[in-house]
Amino acid sequence: MNNLIAAQKELTMKNNQANGAGLSALIRSTLFVRNRKRAKLFYRALGFSQLYFEGVLEHPSASAVLGLTDVISYPVSILKTPGPNVGMLGLFELPESDNAVPSRTGPAAVGESALVFYVRDFDSVLPRLKAAGATWLPATTTFELGHFKHREICLRDCDGFLVNLIERQPEDQFLTGPELDFTPLDNEV
Repeated sequence: MNNLIAAQKELTMKNNQANGAGLSALIRSTLFVRNRKRAKLFYRALGFSQLYFEGVLEHPSASAVLGLTDVISYPVSILKTPGPNVGMLGLFELPESDNAVPSRTGPAAVGESALVFYVRDFDSVLPRLKAAGATWLPATTTFELGHFKHREICLRDCDGFLVNLIERQPEDQFLTGPELDFTPLDNEV
């Protein structure tokens, strides 16, 4: 695993030098949840087995960075999988307010995003997610694209966030290029 991390780090540095972007991989996605403990149980059931940080954010900057005009304190859990500190998941429990977004259910809708993960074995993880509070769990689909054929599912977590699971080896996340030939839709590379 250390060789993979070193290779990914070297590739990222070369890429950033070549295009001047200075951009990392996605470090963390943060979900603003109604119940941090319940969400933590759900994402632990998915496989986020390590705790990167947990505490209460109280400094005024923690409210300001979210664009809040009032200074509030709120509990935070940041979960991760073993390995480098990328792809982490923040669970921030803000107090209920009039501007809270209602929990969604059902299929994807314009204006929302999905958390996408490779999962080694659906048969072991899906029952755990159901027990941990998945609010929408349809049947899996056999997804086909080019030479790819694998099981895939979109489901809703305990707060209604869309989660897309792809049954593939998690190690495939370290692949560094397209896995099939394609023609760009917008004639851009």
